[in-house]
Amino acid sequence: MRKVFWDNPYQTELSTTITEVDENKVLCQETIAFSFCGGQESDSGEIDGYPILDSEMIGNLIYYTLPADHTLKVGDAVQMKIHWPRRHALMRLHFAAELILEIVTQTLHLKKIGAHISEQKARIDFVTSENISQHFEAILQAYNAIIEKDLPIEKDFEDEPTQRRYWKIDGFAKVPCGGTHVKSTAEVGYVNLKRVNIGGGKERIEIKLQAPS
Repeated sequence: MRKVFWDNPYQTELSTTITEVDENKVLCQETIAFSFCGGQESDSGEIDGYPILDSEMIGNLIYYTLPADHTLKVGDAVQMKIHWPRRHALMRLHFAAELILEIVTQTLHLKKIGAHISEQKARIDFVTSENISQHFEAILQAYNAIIEKDLPIEKDFEDEPTQRRYWKIDGFAKVPCGGTHVKSTAEVGYVNLKRVNIGGGKERIEIKLQAPS
């Protein structure tokens, strides 16, 4: 299965072919619809007008759940579409979280124990007994400097047969990641941070995109 969302995460429509049907689950030859992975939520969209209700990654394949009354069969040529505002918000928040995580890792050396990226906000959980908000000013200063430089974000396979991928910013970091990414740091934009104490020696950073001024 060719994952076009890696080749071109800005593509919102795709002509493809149904290669497998198992009741209300279908497999396509190519896809532009990302499925939940690494904390990043799935895209929303449709296949030939049928809404994608769910998706599941099995091995390197993504199976899409459609309404039970769909009529698609193996060999059908179909049109896949994704909801672009959701995709773009997920891409931006995903990379905002990646930058915050890398800054915290490099400067505070904290262990990440969880992360989630939705359309409205991202969160990262760390092991620490101190109030993490005391570091927000320094974290945002480093983050904003990267945004303002409008640095290109390189994305590619680390190992294509196993579909392991990475993102890289020269002089900053190279990080394993199979999500969808924007082209440059300026597109990510500025963020606001919120501290949440989740107990048991764990702290959470919530990340929201700033509204355009």
